[in-house]
Amino acid sequence: MAKQSIAATRSWLPNANHPTTDFPLTHLPYGAFTAEDQQHLCVAIGTHLLDLHACATSGLLPPTLTESCQAPTLNPLMSQGHQAWALLRKTLTALLHADAKPEHKEKAEAALHSIAGSTLKKPVYVPNYTDFYASIHHANRVGQLFRPDQPLLPNYKHIPIGYHGRASSIIVSGEPIVRPVGQSRPPQEEAQPNFLPSSKLDYELELALYIGEPSALGIPIPISNAANHIFGISLLNDWSARDIQSWEYQPLGPFLAKNFSTTVSPWVTPIAALDPFRAPASPRPTTDPKPLPYLHSAEDQGQGNLNAKLEVLLLTKTMKANKLEPFLLSQSNAQDLYWTPAQLITHHTSNGCNLQVGDILATGTISGPTETSAGCLLELTRNGAQPILLPTAETRTFLEDGDEIILRGSCESPGHPRIGLGECRATILPSLT
Repeated sequence: MAKQSIAATRSWLPNANHPTTDFPLTHLPYGAFTAEDQQHLCVAIGTHLLDLHACATSGLLPPTLTESCQAPTLNPLMSQGHQAWALLRKTLTALLHADAKPEHKEKAEAALHSIAGSTLKKPVYVPNYTDFYASIHHANRVGQLFRPDQPLLPNYKHIPIGYHGRASSIIVSGEPIVRPVGQSRPPQEEAQPNFLPSSKLDYELELALYIGEPSALGIPIPISNAANHIFGISLLNDWSARDIQSWEYQPLGPFLAKNFSTTVSPWVTPIAALDPFRAPASPRPTTDPKPLPYLHSAEDQGQGNLNAKLEVLLLTKTMKANKLEPFLLSQSNAQDLYWTPAQLITHHTSNGCNLQVGDILATGTISGPTETSAGCLLELTRNGAQPILLPTAETRTFLEDGDEIILRGSCESPGHPRIGLGECRATILPSLT
């Protein structure tokens, strides 16, 4: 990947040129916000968002993109395909570039809004949601807690494990999470199950892959073409009630322990913005089995992963009251995933299952090889056995009411501006019963 000169990436918005901004000109993630009681699409640039509906109305966008950019969600644009995605990105880059035509700049300035002063909305209608289990470090640590003699089941290194989640309860960052109520069983083997608010509420640090190019029912997607089906990515928090999960998951897997809420970032990073941050697939030990041929591609092994630094932070009610900064719980990197995004897509469709525009395929909890890179409290506290001490002298094993979890991510590569994935955050509210 060729280095980009500073001049080539400069915007006429000064704050978009700051080296620590999440949203430089090379990023331009898509989002949605409330404008005049309607939901408008936008892109983020520096500390501002650019209203795409307003840009289309003022003639700043190509006619072929006018209708899709005036839609309330990204789905119509996603349905237009790669040429439309590239055309819009090229148009917006020129519009926001330091060398933009004065008359275009004047119109664009009228379509700018402060991100901090805007109400961000969920930018994609998600028809289907699948959650994978692509981190071997997460799978191994969880297995050690519950199956110490066999942490990894025999199928893990052969097949990307996943389950179908609930699309209707996907919400955008900033919306609260109501503590779920459900069946769980007390520690005593002979005890009868109860029906109570979850006492082991947890987060899971993940990435969402948004499908932009659909597939036909009955037609598998070959791994050589799988990455082309991705429109973009965002941060995702797969909230999990561990006490409910441990009681219900056998024999069919997660259900009510997961489907009560899933939080996504308001920003969708377009796949083109991630080109400088591609990475090789995570190297496998020579003793591990090779993927079956349908899951193997030399190109995917060479650059099918993503170098994205991720972190989880906690803000308690006490920390907020004392105006303290969020506490860093863990840091990890998406390039440590055992399975690549292309492998997830190919396996998902290998039986002929079709993908639809707007579908989310989530990676599963992203954990690294060290204890401090665990992507959930289940791992960090060893299922509550090792409480985390906070700067306020509080401790946490699982989340308490009033706690706020913040997911962040960024991508860096020499010679390229840093990009940030924004934030994915939510506060826990008490249960309703």
